Amino acid sequence: MIYTVTLNPALDRTVWVQKIQPDDSNRIEREQRFAGGKGIDVSKVLTSFGVSNKALGFIGGFAGEELEGLLLNQGVACDFIGISGETRTNIVVNDIGRRTQTVFSARGPEIKPFELMRIIHQVEKLEKPDMVIISGSLPPGVHPEIYRKLTEIVKSTGGRVVLDTDGDALKVGIDGFPDVIKPNIHELSRLAGMELKERNEIIHAAQKIHEKGVGIVLVSMGAGGILLISETDQYVASPPDVKVKNTIGAGDSAVAGFVHGLTGGRSLKEALIYAVAAGTATTLRPGTALCRKEDFLKLVPRIKIHTTKTH
Repeated sequence: MIYTVTLNPALDRTVWVQKIQPDDSNRIEREQRFAGGKGIDVSKVLTSFGVSNKALGFIGGFAGEELEGLLLNQGVACDFIGISGETRTNIVVNDIGRRTQTVFSARGPEIKPFELMRIIHQVEKLEKPDMVIISGSLPPGVHPEIYRKLTEIVKSTGGRVVLDTDGDALKVGIDGFPDVIKPNIHELSRLAGMELKERNEIIHAAQKIHEKGVGIVLVSMGAGGILLISETDQYVASPPDVKVKNTIGAGDSAVAGFVHGLTGGRSLKEALIYAVAAGTATTLRPGTALCRKEDFLKLVPRIKIHTTKTH
């Protein structure tokens, strides 16, 4: 069974305005609400691909109930832990005239220690987890150590872990030796402690992280595709030129594509192609909408992949 863990999910309120005018009233043309959060996005994409999975995490208040209801209506299996705080609401503003997108991300509710222990016990009791995707920001009051502990718990059961986060949460989390991490260039730069610009610098930094005990390092490089570093393989997969409408959720979709490939018995090379196809498919859709299976399938044969070596 595949599980996703999202400790700081969000209800994404997405609005479209014709053109933002400062210091004036701006009329909203249309509005949609989405269940958000990195792990939740992974669950939504996996579900749309027909891959069985279950979303875990914290929810609270009316926003939390709406978030779970949205997921259930999309066929996503959930087993959330209720908390005393209110699930955060993010605001995504799409400026139609300028073709820009601005995201206002809320901090989220403070998680109490006894609430944190509930998710630890829940993960301890998971039956034969094949893959657990632990991702996203940490809510207030939660130390990055939680990601290391959750990773170690899953691995002690024989399950595999994908860790997708940033900053101290990633630095501490990799001490639990996750099977896969997926930083972007900026996140990898922060992890490496230096700004990475050149391709060889990125490859070298990813190799160093792999040598610390991370099984597979995926580095998303935007239009440059995704780099994969593992014990036996080193590839870069690149997407075709497409008309990008949105980049929010592309990284989460890439994780879902990679997991879809791995759990479906595909090779690392094929799983990487799936990752790039899924991430690219999301950029074709407006707002915070995620990729569609039909777009993903059309893109798979268009992904270019090659072996890369440092000089």
